[in-house]
Amino acid sequence: MSTKKKNVPSMVKDQTLIKKRREQMVKGAVSLFKEKGFHRTTTREIAKHSGFSIGTLYEYIGSKEDVLYLVCDSVYEEVMERLEAHLDQKEAGMDYLKQAVRSLFKVVDEMQDEVLVMYQEAKSLPHEALPYVLKREEEMTQRVEEVVRDCCRQGVLDLDERVIKLTAENIMVKGHMWSFRRWTLSKRFTLEEYTDYQLEQLLGGLSSTNEAKS
Repeated sequence: MSTKKKNVPSMVKDQTLIKKRREQMVKGAVSLFKEKGFHRTTTREIAKHSGFSIGTLYEYIGSKEDVLYLVCDSVYEEVMERLEAHLDQKEAGMDYLKQAVRSLFKVVDEMQDEVLVMYQEAKSLPHEALPYVLKREEEMTQRVEEVVRDCCRQGVLDLDERVIKLTAENIMVKGHMWSFRRWTLSKRFTLEEYTDYQLEQLLGGLSSTNEAKS
């Protein structure tokens, strides 16, 4: 199956208008998918929450599945953009890794609903669209891998390639858990407290690994 970006059909040729209308759709769809789920949400409801008629909706998409695809693609795009905006390239080594973790957790907190919907509903994507969305997820994890790998190049960490990848996966899971479990975690922790605790667990485990090797 292809991992190329899906070409969502549109009867409109104006790219600026397409972008605007689809952004409205994504915003309207996220709130509905969170409340009702993808399958229970109708295209008429999406159109209403987006601020236009169902006829107008179908000028910019071909199906309800196209809306879900646009939601997933736009969420990954925005998460990556916000993550890069939070990262300070002046930092290095372990400080940069800590900053990357804090930045990721902050972005997940800022986009809680979007991240939750994306992970709950991505399984409903058509088979031809799913590989591309999974590739976007992999790209996000690879960005975290780069930071961990940079620590290894600087001699701050001593991890083999498998552990580098696993560390990045652990960081991603801990970040997303703030979205999945926020209904209970937020009763006990602020975002800062949660981040500090997870950093201690994540980096403490890496330190233990290094000590075991020495």
